[in-house]
Amino acid sequence: MISRPTHSSSQDCESNTRDTLTEFWRDPSLVFMESRRACHSRACYKPHSHPTFSIGAVDAGASLFTGAADGSCSLRPGMMVFIPANVVHSCNPLPDQHWSYQMLHLDAAWLSALVAEMADISGGFISENEVRITDNADLYHRFCELNTTLFSTASAEDKAVALIEFTGDCERGVRLMEAFPAMTSEVSQALQRVIEALKQTERQPWSLMELVNLSGMCRYQLIRTFRTATGMTPHAYQLNVRINQARRWLLSGHGITDIAYRLGFADQSHFQRVFKAHTGVTPGCYRP
Repeated sequence: MISRPTHSSSQDCESNTRDTLTEFWRDPSLVFMESRRACHSRACYKPHSHPTFSIGAVDAGASLFTGAADGSCSLRPGMMVFIPANVVHSCNPLPDQHWSYQMLHLDAAWLSALVAEMADISGGFISENEVRITDNADLYHRFCELNTTLFSTASAEDKAVALIEFTGDCERGVRLMEAFPAMTSEVSQALQRVIEALKQTERQPWSLMELVNLSGMCRYQLIRTFRTATGMTPHAYQLNVRINQARRWLLSGHGITDIAYRLGFADQSHFQRVFKAHTGVTPGCYRP
């Protein structure tokens, strides 16, 4: 049986604007990457993170990118941002405006292994601990070409080759506009216990007092320490973990109602609102 890529597009799934269009590309034979294109979007995102390494590019309009280290940067067309896995960030259009963008998500372990193969290539543009931004016009055009290939009928082999070549080009000393640390402090052992607990998605959501008892900190200390280490409050982190789990289950074919129940949301409507706030689209738009 031949595995085939999925290429889904959703008109009007982000807003009521008729020309809003969001497209997803995935291929079961290339599970280490997923691509997305959005045109004329007004969707706004809550601060969130992905378990993947993410590469974004602005095609039209203007937006404000905010990273985990309290750094922010105005992005204009042709600019790109490279976001390590698990880094809290958001990127939103300016008020009452729309923008168009592309987003590529790469499995972090796969990317690390690929970069390790290229140890002799100078530059080291792709970082695991820094958010990096560039306005390199050539790199932006190469990224557009890569995405065009991914959304085309080219073979899986050709698509993998295009990605590897693009990654190598990134490592060849691309000029940086801005870079800032992805994390602001080390995670303590007590905080790590809280983080591991929050990753338990198939149980009722943790209350703040449960996390206080688990960490041995007072409420204020827990909230401040957690935000400093992760860029989020414990509650926001918990929602982000559950939405990332929902993304995986949606791709596996689970039903929306079942996912909402298993992740502890009050009802399907609540789940859909939170999912859209984190991803910019509804669960129905996101699934294959």
